[in-house]
Amino acid sequence: MSKSDHQPHKPSNHHDDHHRHDHHDHGHHHGHHHAHGHDHNHVPASFDLAFGVGVVLNIGFVAIEVTYGLLANSLALLADAGHNLSDVAGLLLAWGAAWLSRRPPTGQRTYGFGRTSILAALANGMLLMLAIGAIGWEAVQRFGAPEPIQSRTVMVVAAIGIVINGLTALMFLRGRKGDINLRGAFLHMASDAAISAGVVVAGLIMGLTGWLWLDPVVSLVLVGVVALGTWDLLKDSAAMAIDQVPRGISRDAVHAYLTGLEGVTSVHDLHIWPLSTTSTALTAHLVCEDDHINDALTARIGEALKTRFKIDHPTLQFETGANPCPLEPDHVV
Repeated sequence: MSKSDHQPHKPSNHHDDHHRHDHHDHGHHHGHHHAHGHDHNHVPASFDLAFGVGVVLNIGFVAIEVTYGLLANSLALLADAGHNLSDVAGLLLAWGAAWLSRRPPTGQRTYGFGRTSILAALANGMLLMLAIGAIGWEAVQRFGAPEPIQSRTVMVVAAIGIVINGLTALMFLRGRKGDINLRGAFLHMASDAAISAGVVVAGLIMGLTGWLWLDPVVSLVLVGVVALGTWDLLKDSAAMAIDQVPRGISRDAVHAYLTGLEGVTSVHDLHIWPLSTTSTALTAHLVCEDDHINDALTARIGEALKTRFKIDHPTLQFETGANPCPLEPDHVV
């Protein structure tokens, strides 16, 4: 991808890892370089198994919780069943997005379908917030009319939940740091395991004391825990959806690196944005001395951007500054 409002480019039918286009529209030297080839397959296929197993286990667990929640008259179990149902939908969304992210680019979708992973993460956060809002409302209503529950049934079912959700979370453990999509799946499953543990404790205490009010209290506490765990996911995915510089990347640090390169006199039109939950793009105009513009420099910059900043899709335009193009306002505050 080339970003240049002042100098359009004709589409090319091939992609060269180190290619350069010279233009003379402005009477001076320009070069567009792509630092290296771009791999759009960022989500390992092995996570398909984790998604599949997680969906099947959680659908089965939702059925168990609904059945015994009604039999035991437990809002905590029914609330957790609703939450787990939203997790099933979330896993399906994340799974679909992960699959689409591996699809190759097309003539009309030149970046592929990577952005679907951002939309899935955002949808997951919104879905979960709606689910826990409904759970919280039901818990408040239950305070006015507490009802007895079968503590032993609640504890057994919740214990099953600890095992199922814990195992599912472990399957996403290694992928949670590099992909917000997988992080969402991991957080949902890990928080569910913690929630199930809380239900076990509440069931034990209610069985010993008869404190019926503990059921809605536990539900509200669990709502708070899930809300806190979901907020970061929702915030990060919303930021990605509006092309904010991804978390962990400092625009100032990237700018300082580029301006510090030998032969580079200035940098302008620097833009950094997420292509997907695992891929980041950059475009920049580098004004530098003509004898420093070569493929070795381009390759070195591309490698540094990838290793130091995790930017894997850079596009650089080189200018000599002999007849500068109009600068695009960066609007950096």
